[in-house]
Amino acid sequence: MADHESDKGLAVVTGASTGIGYELAKCAAQDGYDLIIVADEERINQAAAHLREFGTSVDAVEADLSTLEGVDRLVERIAAGGRSVDLLMANAGRGLGKGFLDQNFTEARKVVDTNITGTIYLIHKVGNQMRSRGEGRILLTGSIAGFMPGSYQAIYNGTKAFINSFSFALREELKDSGVTVSCLMPGATETEFFRRADLLDTSIGQAKKDDAGEVARIGYDAMMDGEGDVVSGWKNKLQAAVANVTPASVLAHQHANMTKPGSGAK
Repeated sequence: MADHESDKGLAVVTGASTGIGYELAKCAAQDGYDLIIVADEERINQAAAHLREFGTSVDAVEADLSTLEGVDRLVERIAAGGRSVDLLMANAGRGLGKGFLDQNFTEARKVVDTNITGTIYLIHKVGNQMRSRGEGRILLTGSIAGFMPGSYQAIYNGTKAFINSFSFALREELKDSGVTVSCLMPGATETEFFRRADLLDTSIGQAKKDDAGEVARIGYDAMMDGEGDVVSGWKNKLQAAVANVTPASVLAHQHANMTKPGSGAK
């Protein structure tokens, strides 16, 4: 890390090599925060090089946050810098397409371990430090996918339902602590997610998606304002509202039309 420290403080962003995570890190850098950015791929170092152009200190950590060991490595790196975390943006996430019984179970479990286990373990570690200080901001990347049964994305949608619910519960528990908890709930966003989840041959994989920079800005601003949750984009707000009053069986059928393998074929 660079020798200087920003007046703003320190932001930690997971899943920051590309997509929403990178854009969240960029929001913090533009706002003057120093950064620790994390991803499970070497591209995190390229992201760090770009983010340093904003004039802040950026430390890149390559770690697999689906494992407790990977989270511990990140926590140790934070501790080594001797600074408190002011902003924690827990964005790391993984998806997986196709029917559940057709998936490789090791890959399916990695979705759960990345999206849930690693996320809540990191928040438990950093959140305790924030509560002890009486200040800090946490942003979780949930999804409107958490509002509906995810046929052909059953594990992913289930993990996002957990994150959405968890964020509201944690926010209530911390409401008088000085620590805020916010949840960004985007819809389909133009990122590497759909390629990595093997969803490019689906209807949703081929549809027009939201801009990652705009989605990140909405989430970042909500976190800084201390808002509890934000659904990005009016179409997603409408979809979330409809999902709340639609039977789960209907939602599951509708979701299948978007994510069934081959559904994007002309």
